[in-house]
Amino acid sequence: MADDSTVTIRASFSTREAADLAVEHLVQQQGISRPDIFIQSATDENTSGSMASGGDASHDEGTRDDGALEGDIEVSVDITAGQIAAVQRIFGDVGAMRVSKG
Repeated sequence: MADDSTVTIRASFSTREAADLAVEHLVQQQGISRPDIFIQSATDENTSGSMASGGDASHDEGTRDDGALEGDIEVSVDITAGQIAAVQRIFGDVGAMRVSKG
């Protein structure tokens, strides 16, 4: 009998770009429904990550410094126990700095 209990996995990312990529991989590769995936600041501050990326990093005059780089982005997802290894692998592949279960 398969274990279909629900587990929450959390991962921290230094850029919003990496967090968004993680979400896309979860949806496309694991078929996880978007309402089961949550993105938020890992701190109490409003943030777009702790490092510039995307359009902020590839600006003609250098990296922009007016973004809210106040901390990491946390992605959490509610999954079945059988998906833990695949979700942890996805988070690692797209650059998660920390991954935790609970």
